[in-house]
Amino acid sequence: MAQSTTLASPRAVLLMVPCLLVIAATLAACGPVAPTAGQVAATAAPLTAEPPAAGGRIIVGLAYAPTSLDPGDHRERQSETVIRNIFDGLVTRDTRSGVHLELAERIDWLDEQTVEIRLRRGVLFHDGVEMTADDVVFTFERIIKKNGIEYPEPHTSPRKGLITPLESIDKTADYTVVMRFSGPWPPALQMLVHQQIVPKHYLERVGTRGFTEHPVGTGPFRFISASADLSVIVLERFDDYYGGAPDLTPVGPACVQRVVFQVIPDALTRAAALRAGAVHIIQTVPLDVVARLSEAPDVSVLSAPGTRPTWMELNVRRPPFNDVLVRQALNYAVSKWGIADRVYAGQALALPGPLSPYNNFVNEALQAYPYDQDKALAMLAEAGWTDSNSDGILNKGHQRFIVTLDTLEVWRPLAEAVAEELRAIGIEVTVRYWERSVIQPRLLAGERMAYLDGWGDSAFDPVGHFEAKWHSYVEGELYGRGNYSGYSSGRVDELIRMGEVTADRKRRQEIYDEAQEIIYEEAPAIFLVLPREVAAASTRIQNWEPASDGRINLHDVCLAP
Repeated sequence: MAQSTTLASPRAVLLMVPCLLVIAATLAACGPVAPTAGQVAATAAPLTAEPPAAGGRIIVGLAYAPTSLDPGDHRERQSETVIRNIFDGLVTRDTRSGVHLELAERIDWLDEQTVEIRLRRGVLFHDGVEMTADDVVFTFERIIKKNGIEYPEPHTSPRKGLITPLESIDKTADYTVVMRFSGPWPPALQMLVHQQIVPKHYLERVGTRGFTEHPVGTGPFRFISASADLSVIVLERFDDYYGGAPDLTPVGPACVQRVVFQVIPDALTRAAALRAGAVHIIQTVPLDVVARLSEAPDVSVLSAPGTRPTWMELNVRRPPFNDVLVRQALNYAVSKWGIADRVYAGQALALPGPLSPYNNFVNEALQAYPYDQDKALAMLAEAGWTDSNSDGILNKGHQRFIVTLDTLEVWRPLAEAVAEELRAIGIEVTVRYWERSVIQPRLLAGERMAYLDGWGDSAFDPVGHFEAKWHSYVEGELYGRGNYSGYSSGRVDELIRMGEVTADRKRRQEIYDEAQEIIYEEAPAIFLVLPREVAAASTRIQNWEPASDGRINLHDVCLAP
């Protein structure tokens, strides 16, 4: 259901903190981008290390709940944050864009589209069974096969879009697999970061339902319990953990004994909980809250370059957004730089179109639409929208320019700022807040008018991102899975598919440059900003910093007395 737009009062926030403390007490009782040819090998380091003294419990305040704890059946960062503390992948990413070997001991490219992966030996799942090549083959076949996921109904894994060119994977020895792609795939290792290995024997025994209710992985923490809505998830240190990526020190079992992920949707309440000591780390800290947190002597505010561009997507299949002049006008009507200053205290960049400015294939010739209200109004007038009734609201005949802007609670400050700027040129805007699971099917069905959200670009490559947002929606496939504007261009679709399998970097750049130019001109969205990842933590938290991809990795994190 849609939520109220009313912010919690400071008094309400303070009253909620004791409740959070009760929850906490209750829980206490319960390297650079890898090459596409040649070799990648782990640096020398022991697979096991003297474990640190286990102890303590870290509570993380999440902005919203994960949608699933199944590594093969989700498509958003919140799930990945929790999942990657329970499960490990063949490779992992550091807090920026470097890729490091994790469950893979060695990776060799046999040719441009075939890779051999040798696995670490002695890696245990949380039930004590050793991981082998059978588990890796099972994991990826579950993802790439149609109807590979069985629960709640047979369907293709949402993760397939992150590894679309993978045609097959075969076991060649007990600890060796060979992956074959449909063609050259430059971002392969960056995209493998997003695939975590699951236990074949366990899934075959308990089924997908049983697995989602009690997941078992090879990661630093094992699953203990979760509420039905995943708003509270409890994990415990896995003492037999093999140690993690050898070149991301320290190597060994986790430092803390227990981890709790607690959903606290309201940002002010999360901040109050941190200051009260009810939680130790909070994510998605709005800049208007940063100042308050910075004053607290026992709190550290931290940030990292962001990888989640934001847009206000416009439904191009219904008026008034079926008119390209209107869509372009709205891009001129919103000051991205002003929003970056007001909402993010300068901790954001204006988007130069449909890709992040940090993406390795951004079109550097494109600049963010300049802020020009006069030009916006002139273009709207050309499209027939004027203030002919002199009541301050644009109209076209008897039709008033009224917009319902849908979004999630986490985007409230940005959504309100955009709405304010559109109101300033005579557009009546109502902002509605939704749960993601409720609004998403309505967006894909074309039922909504405008939607503000971000989409992850953590691989710094268009693959895994571009085809989701700007490719035409294809039912039963992963193309257009995040295309909430209904945008469709045959040429853009063609370019997106070409870019996925083109090995030559210069040619790839040309392909994506053209695609970005087309989307920029056709403006299926108001291209907004790229915020930095801003988080905050208790000063008791040691050896942690925010990651650019937004996940919270707790393997190496300690809690001081």
